[in-house]
Order: sequence, then structure tokens, then C-alpha cells
Amino acid sequence: MGTNGSTMLEPLRQGLPPLDPSAVSSAASCSLPARYEAVGSARQFTRKTLCQWELEERFDDTALVVSELVTNALRHALPSDTPRDHGPPVRLHLMRWTSRLVCAVRDPSDDSPVARETDDDFSAESGRGLFLVDSFSDSWGWHPLAGALRGKVVWALFQLA
Repeated sequence: MGTNGSTMLEPLRQGLPPLDPSAVSSAASCSLPARYEAVGSARQFTRKTLCQWELEERFDDTALVVSELVTNALRHALPSDTPRDHGPPVRLHLMRWTSRLVCAVRDPSDDSPVARETDDDFSAESGRGLFLVDSFSDSWGWHPLAGALRGKVVWALFQLA
């Protein structure tokens, strides 16, 4: 499990853990429109992909994390003037290694993801997402995109048995 408490409030600005790209056994990605229905689409895509990879038993945890990452991207990472029917600004990537599953969400914002302190008001709708990501994944982090691409990738890693 991930870290607990206030240590998690420091966003992890790091790239993916050292993973050999040549060892990726499977990868899939999908573009998501700037609409909240995209969260359901992301869950469906995740279910279909995990079934193809024979990882159905990991769907619940993975889908919860994917939902939070996509919701965060739609809620916090899109400029308010982004036309909601304009192109797919968010992209979900699922990558599988022999012993690891990574879900990563790319968005156009350069701002770091921030976990809000929610101890005072745990009923608050907003701000719990990264705590859930941290609780249900084995590790998570983010990094800015390189080169001409603007934005960042927020990722979560699951160890596979």
C-alpha cells in the first residue's frame, strides 16, 4: 500500500519507476473528451483491457484509481475555456509488465496534482481523489511532459501477483 497521512500531501514529482520499456508485454490507450461522461468511458476501456489481459480480478481497484485520475484531469487540469466538445485533451494509458500494471492519465495542464488536507471535512467531495489513488495503488506520481508536448502525466502503479 502507499504512504498514509500528511506525507502524501507532498506531490511526488517523479517519472515512472525504473521500468524497462522493452519488457512491456501489453499496452493500450484511449483518448477522452472534455466531458464528465469520459469517466464512464475510461472505466469501460479499463474493464475491456483488463479482461483481454486476464486481469479481471484487478478491475475494482484499478477502475477506482482510473476514475479518480480522469476526474482530476477533467476537473482541475483543463483550462476553463476548453471547449467541452473540442478534441480529446485527456488520454488514458494502461501498461502491463509481467509483475506490474500502470495506469497513466495525460492532461494539458502544467500544474502539479495536489492532495488537499481533508481530515477536517472528510465529506468534502473534492480533494479526496489522490488519497484514494494512494490508498488503492502501490505507488503513484507525476511528471511534466517532455519536448513540444505541454502538460503532465499522473500515474499509478499496481504490483501483480
